[in-house]
Amino acid sequence: MRGNSVERGKKRTKFRATVNRAIADIPPHDGAEIMVDRAPALDDATMKFGLLMESAQAHQRLAESQLEKLRVHTQDLDGVVRDEIRRTLIDEMQMLTMESKRAIQALQSIRRGAAVRGALWCIVMAILCTGIPITIIRWVLPSESEIAGLRARRDELAASVAALERRGGRIEWRRCGADVRLCVRVDRKAPAYGEQADFFVVAGY
Repeated sequence: MRGNSVERGKKRTKFRATVNRAIADIPPHDGAEIMVDRAPALDDATMKFGLLMESAQAHQRLAESQLEKLRVHTQDLDGVVRDEIRRTLIDEMQMLTMESKRAIQALQSIRRGAAVRGALWCIVMAILCTGIPITIIRWVLPSESEIAGLRARRDELAASVAALERRGGRIEWRRCGADVRLCVRVDRKAPAYGEQADFFVVAGY
């Protein structure tokens, strides 16, 4: 504040000397005495006006310098904001890329798990579809030893049937008459046998 007052006093003295020199250079005329009488008042008013103008110019220059600083600061701030935005975008893109990679890995893991489960399911179904019929067949059908025994039994039965056929197994008989007596079919073309000719040849033999 004290430095500003000293500077203003110097400016006022300098301005006053300039005004006095300008008045002294004016040629004398009839109103010279009036001008000399009004010189102190004019000098004070002009000095105040000049000081106001200089103060206004100083404030203007100060405002311009502050505006220039503000513009430079704004440019710097704009660069900082752009750098921060760029850095933030880069970080976000990197995070998005990492999340995308994680999602892809998760989907691949799920796909591999689904493929493994599908393969296991197919194997289980194939085992069931193959094992169940085999089990049923082995449970229902006889074994090889049983088949061999059944074949032997069949041969025995065939031999027995053949023996029965030779011994009259093909005789056609039935129940006849009111008394339901047993009777057989005989070959009438064949001769009768026996002392009383009461034996006949059975049909088919």
